[in-house]
Amino acid sequence: MASIFSKIIAGDIPGHFVWQDDIAVAIMTIGPLKPGHVLVIPRKEVDHWYDLDADTMAHLTVVSQKIARALQQAFPAERVAMIIAGLEVPHTHLHLVPMDEMGELDFSRAGEGDHVELAAQAEKIRSFL
Repeated sequence: MASIFSKIIAGDIPGHFVWQDDIAVAIMTIGPLKPGHVLVIPRKEVDHWYDLDADTMAHLTVVSQKIARALQQAFPAERVAMIIAGLEVPHTHLHLVPMDEMGELDFSRAGEGDHVELAAQAEKIRSFL
């Protein structure tokens, strides 16, 4: 069964895309820790990040760096965190979160994204890419 990310990538479920190429996409999460919280996802559905081939993992990292620089401009913060947790969806995804303190990375505090706000945040991030 396809993951929710595969369904978003295929266009079966709406998503707010920040980045798309042949290997990866980046979308706004519907459970943001902070405004600007982005997920970088390989198109290839692989559950554990350490099972990705090295080229795909390297590509995800390069894409994450580009998006993190855009996030820093769009949502200024002390740092942009990159987290690979993987418990929520069995499809590798990297969380990019603008942050000022460690407590902001507590997934139990995730909000519920408003689609209008997520669309505006995605547009803001894309403007810096």
